Amino acid sequence: MDVLTQPLQLPCGASLPNRLAKAAMTEGLADSWLRATPALERLYRTWSEGGSGLLLTGNVQVDRFDLERPGNVAIDQSEPQTFDATARARLAAWAKAGTASGNQLWVQIAHAGRQSPRYVTGRPLAPSAVQLDLLGNYARPRALTEGEIVGLIGRFAHAAQVVRECGFTGVQVHGAHGYLISSFLSPITNQRTDAWGGTLANRARFLLETLRAVRKAVGRDFPVALKLNSDDFRKGGFSHEECLQVVAWLNDESVDLLEVSGGTYEQPRLIGFEGRSEDAMPVRRSTRAREAYFLEYATAIRRVARMPLMVTGGFRTRAGMSSALGAAPGEGDCDVIGLGRPLCWMPDFPRQLLTGARDGIEDLDDRLRLRDRGWLSPQGSSVAARALNAFAAQAWYYCQLFRLAEGSPADLTQRVLDDA
Repeated sequence: MDVLTQPLQLPCGASLPNRLAKAAMTEGLADSWLRATPALERLYRTWSEGGSGLLLTGNVQVDRFDLERPGNVAIDQSEPQTFDATARARLAAWAKAGTASGNQLWVQIAHAGRQSPRYVTGRPLAPSAVQLDLLGNYARPRALTEGEIVGLIGRFAHAAQVVRECGFTGVQVHGAHGYLISSFLSPITNQRTDAWGGTLANRARFLLETLRAVRKAVGRDFPVALKLNSDDFRKGGFSHEECLQVVAWLNDESVDLLEVSGGTYEQPRLIGFEGRSEDAMPVRRSTRAREAYFLEYATAIRRVARMPLMVTGGFRTRAGMSSALGAAPGEGDCDVIGLGRPLCWMPDFPRQLLTGARDGIEDLDDRLRLRDRGWLSPQGSSVAARALNAFAAQAWYYCQLFRLAEGSPADLTQRVLDDA
């Protein structure tokens, strides 16, 4: 049996029908009350029919005031209209559409923290008042009180409970990429001197207590996953060595799938770019040469972790995916392959891989980078220039995502910007 087609039994008893997952990508398709919409139903039905054994939603926020972007879906226990009868009916319709082909559909529950932009909030919340200095787009956050921290743990648990009640088949807690949970883990962004900061054990407390509360809310038989940075790739940030210790603690927390990622907005390694050079940590040479961004880090995590692992970022070929998975269950560097950008323009890529109709997909990243197309000076080295390169290329993929949500095919002729 092709390793990609093998099912995966999770610790909670649920099973993934194959080893391919559509990774979380923010959609921005909620209505004005931050509720799910028919556009999300169309989009996720398309991805369900595309063949992935697991679909992960874009981040669903537990605080309607600290969004990652406008148009996030929210399930906020302080605002009933985000989980009342109408909102639940819309969530249920989304869940039904996204599981049409018998796949798993898990909701990624999140809080943007200090990375909520100015056009969403002028006072984001964070463990400490450490501002994100990027394009002038982020306000100085307010440090959370201990009571607010405890309240946010309850919000994650409440959102997870609503998710289960509405028919989704699992949840993923977002603990990566510099968002709230991730910022608690980093000594750069967590400068607290109370029980929620200082030592790694204190910095990890918010993550661990959130996982415990979520598990209690959904029960033992419901998949609970976690997305965690293997490294922040910032000098003085959450390190790979600290990650390994956190993973050792996670072994006691009944996590069903650990997704290995990395980076923050300052160092957007999650999309293959380096940010501000003066505080960037080097990426291991062999990692640069391999197809997946974080595979070498996953190899080290594999030696510690007792739960299944998922790696997302950079996979484009069957050979690369099969090598990462290994010849037999448990022999490779990971158990699940996460795919993101390719599914924005070829939503049935997983099915083509599984049936043998295709062995890989073109990587469009180089074609789409602004610098490579002459829109930025090759000498541009500022963090603003690097960020513009990264996020403008991302915009093209989101244009295709929006087309899929409208029921239209992707348009490979569409430009990020007008050449004229």
